[in-house]
Amino acid sequence: MSDAIDPDRLDRAVEHALTRRKDYGEERLDEGQLDPDPFVQFDRWLAEADDRGVYEPNAMVLGTVGADATPSSRTVLLRGVDDRGFVFYTDRSSRKGLALAANPTATLLFPWYLIHRQVIVTGAVATVDDDESDAYWATRPYGSRIAATASRQSRPIGSRAELEERVRELEEEYAGVDDIRRPERWGGYRLRPWRIEFWQGRTSRLHDRLVFERDADAGSGPPWRVERLQP
Repeated sequence: MSDAIDPDRLDRAVEHALTRRKDYGEERLDEGQLDPDPFVQFDRWLAEADDRGVYEPNAMVLGTVGADATPSSRTVLLRGVDDRGFVFYTDRSSRKGLALAANPTATLLFPWYLIHRQVIVTGAVATVDDDESDAYWATRPYGSRIAATASRQSRPIGSRAELEERVRELEEEYAGVDDIRRPERWGGYRLRPWRIEFWQGRTSRLHDRLVFERDADAGSGPPWRVERLQP
């Protein structure tokens, strides 16, 4: 039995996907609703996304620029946030790790489509210290630690079978042992934002966009200024 889709049906499905329109409703984001601290505002929205059933609300699209000035994006998971910034973990020898070593700035996009919201974060990125990376590594499931050790992320491999064989070898090496060493190449990054945009979808594409910009000249005043952008 063929799994091929009828060409006419495929064309109709593609056309529908490209031309469909959805009105995002009347939920609003006003300046009076906004907390003066963007991290508090982010925590509120993250909690709401979780409460309202957004799948993987801590998933974010990380955008970087490599040493050759080529941009790239991928989805990673947020694993920490406080007034120091947004934390994620990865293989530092991966494509994203090499890009961050060359150009230590990045953007994060939280695409909460279900509730018609986005948060876009831009800032400088630095590695977290070994103690913090070790502490998070210890919380990861056994299988995730084995997989991260086995995989040289972003590098070519001949087949899936080769990767699975490496996993089997590590499972034998660590049989009965839960204390799997964190590879030196694997660790955390913290993005310290200078810009955070909160985006709320609205009717007729008249979306609300409120942006926090870090104010380098704030002195004793508020460290952030807020402005509204046109949709």
